[in-house]
Amino acid sequence: MMVNQDKIQSYLDHLGGGKEWGLDTIGSYLEINFAQEMLRKKYEGVRYFDRIINFIRNYGSAYVVYIGNKMLANVDLKAILKFHQVSGNKVTGVFKQVDRWQIAPDDQLFLFDEENKVVGNHRIHEMSEQEQYNLSMNVYIADADWFVDVLDRAQMSGIVPDATEGLARLMTHEHSSAYEYTGYMQNIHDVMSYFKANMDMLEKTHYDSLLNGSQKVITRIKNEVGNFYTKTSQVSQSLVSTGCKVAGHLDHVVVSRRVKIEEDTQIDHSIVISNAVIKRGAQVSYAIIDKNVVVEPGIVIKGSPERPVVIRKNQVVNQDVIEGS
Repeated sequence: MMVNQDKIQSYLDHLGGGKEWGLDTIGSYLEINFAQEMLRKKYEGVRYFDRIINFIRNYGSAYVVYIGNKMLANVDLKAILKFHQVSGNKVTGVFKQVDRWQIAPDDQLFLFDEENKVVGNHRIHEMSEQEQYNLSMNVYIADADWFVDVLDRAQMSGIVPDATEGLARLMTHEHSSAYEYTGYMQNIHDVMSYFKANMDMLEKTHYDSLLNGSQKVITRIKNEVGNFYTKTSQVSQSLVSTGCKVAGHLDHVVVSRRVKIEEDTQIDHSIVISNAVIKRGAQVSYAIIDKNVVVEPGIVIKGSPERPVVIRKNQVVNQDVIEGS
């Protein structure tokens, strides 16, 4: 089941027919539940978790996996499930030790006692300064019957349907376990963290940790033509997706599908998203160029490592954009 706001087209585009995720087999299916609908039902005094409860009951699995949508990580759910089964507890939450800059204001942080039991959950403004924090990755595995009972009790008492805070709070009150994730992770909660996550993929250690480990990354296959690099192109420390034409210079750039980069362009430390066109002589540095953007000839777009410039989708950029000017 997918619970989201009203904008779900990107999810549906990514899932496609569901074959890669096993959603095209008998007994497997996708159900969408909207957060706004649950809030509306709550304020109308109607049972607002029933669709989720019925989904879990109809599916008949012994366990429920809940995953939030901010954390970029390659999590081995089979290993966490085994850890959960051995623990004998009702719910297992996943956490990672991180520095303060990796934490968003609404993230949940776990506190442990000397026996590594979760005894508290707080947000960053409630915490004292320390070297590292136990960040909840918003990934949980729970016994299905227990999870259904929790949802039923929650809607009977009128609790706001916020799973992120609710599950973190339950970790301190129920028989719970905490699983420490030690692999690559980026908490994507703002422009800077999104930019850094993309730039991290240009480092082999981070790239291999996320994408080339024993745990496969499943995605929808999109077969397209290869890239065309002209004699004037020069590419270093960059990732370029299929269907692109490159005639300019790229240095530390992540390029999505079907991007056209003309001659005499200079692009560095940037993200260029699908179907963008960077015309002749343009200079782009520390920027995020969204999809379908056209950068006219000779234009300069310049951000900084601390504040990358963002050009929103479908724009035609015909004048310089320089951060701080």
